[in-house]
Amino acid sequence: MSVPTRRRLLMALPVAGAGLVGAGCWKMLASMQTGQFDPRAIRLDSQARLVPDFALAGLSDREPGFDAAALKASPVPVLINFFASWCIPCVTEMAALRVIGRQIPIWGIAYKDRPEDAERFVTRDGSPYSRLARDQSGMTAIDWGVSGVPESFLILPGGHIAWHGAAALDEGVFEREIRPLAGGR
Repeated sequence: MSVPTRRRLLMALPVAGAGLVGAGCWKMLASMQTGQFDPRAIRLDSQARLVPDFALAGLSDREPGFDAAALKASPVPVLINFFASWCIPCVTEMAALRVIGRQIPIWGIAYKDRPEDAERFVTRDGSPYSRLARDQSGMTAIDWGVSGVPESFLILPGGHIAWHGAAALDEGVFEREIRPLAGGR
């Protein structure tokens, strides 16, 4: 029996690493099949979180923009929606946002989008947003914990994050998950 050489040990490392990655993928896929894994689920203790400190310029020169203080001072719950004109799921959710926007104020934040593209996107079929701002650098989205667009947050008066969704909104999600937290508005 030969003694393992350093060369053989180094050759075995990639094989062992590939085996570990494969086992992890198998576990994730098995969890998805049983319904225990939701790749879009954001598991944050959002009840204990306050909105991060931020200040954003308006989407255009006509928009005043908004900041954390304005959001915290709102006397009613507000739905914050991060979107982009280049985002296919954002296009999909716009019709639902127009319906939801009649029931709760939605403040939109254009994520890493050219202002003229975002403005054209929002106004094409009627804007669901009561206020609009732009996050050109994407740094505000990082502070909020956004992992991709679209993402939405329900903010209660005082600035408490009550709900966070990392997928396109629809009326069913609004009725089941957001409306009860917003006080049935």
